[in-house]
Amino acid sequence: MELEELKRKINEDFKTLKLNLQTLSELRAQYLGKKGPIQELLLDMKNLPNEEKRTLGEKVNALKALATELFEEKKKELEKEEQLKKLESEKVDVTLPGKEINQGSIHILSKVIEEIEDLFIGMGYEVKDGPEVEEDKFNFQLLNIPKDHPARAMQDTFYVDAVRLLRTQTSAVQAHTMLEDEEKRDVRIICPGKAYRRDDDDATHSHEFTQMEGLVVNKTVSMSELKGTLLSMAKALFGEDREIRLRPSYFPFTEPSIEVDVSCFKCHGKGCALCKGTGWIEILGAGMVNNNVLKMCGYDPNIYQGFAFGVGIERIAMLKYGIEDIRTLYSNDLRQNKQFK
Repeated sequence: MELEELKRKINEDFKTLKLNLQTLSELRAQYLGKKGPIQELLLDMKNLPNEEKRTLGEKVNALKALATELFEEKKKELEKEEQLKKLESEKVDVTLPGKEINQGSIHILSKVIEEIEDLFIGMGYEVKDGPEVEEDKFNFQLLNIPKDHPARAMQDTFYVDAVRLLRTQTSAVQAHTMLEDEEKRDVRIICPGKAYRRDDDDATHSHEFTQMEGLVVNKTVSMSELKGTLLSMAKALFGEDREIRLRPSYFPFTEPSIEVDVSCFKCHGKGCALCKGTGWIEILGAGMVNNNVLKMCGYDPNIYQGFAFGVGIERIAMLKYGIEDIRTLYSNDLRQNKQFK
């Protein structure tokens, strides 16, 4: 193929062919490849005289440079077109509303536990944990409830075997804590966790529930400090204008023992359906640690004294958030938690 005809053919193909990056690459290989016409012209020059070689070589190289430049320019043009098409197809309309992302929320019981923990940590308490499958020794005996004690009937128990059981109260953690401290230092702990009792599930009872025990043991603690502690908790949970009332009660591991009521936060003491017309709502039990408990856990009751209290987390959550059925807390209904984000 003559040089001028080849040059005309290349220009014609660029004008008439509908090129894209793929067809451009194929066309480049057709003209500039090892078996293309330009390469053939260069190979044919070996049979020509030197003068003709020089003349023809300059022309062929000029054509090769021209063709290469045409292909490179066309390639850049096509790449730019491809990029613009891609940008057009992937563009984002920033005026459209974003996709809603479902966010989780803390369970109501966890929320109440964290709130109480924050309060007591600020008061110098340590958060303790213990096993849910407990020994009879820690769950009952060390808490002044021997095997023949009538108080065991108050807590119908899930037994694993003759020795082990599902703990009926987190008070067992208190016994562990006092026994483990060989130096018998002061104790100031809270221990939230699950507890279990053979109870018929209804609107206010559950066989599995969450409890938080508190324990303080030192040489100077008193009932007045217990009252001040419980008043601080009531105000933090239910409002600064709350008051508490102490009533005599009985628990085998405390003496004296008390039931604690908080002034009704719905009617402010005037009497309503929530407080059953009394103006007060029962929230927990407490008392001074029984001397027998101190003695069995290695503390000399002539030197040390303490107070303990236990609160049901479900009861606090139900009162605080107006939940009427305890089973709602275990229904796994995500809508329930979303109300209290």
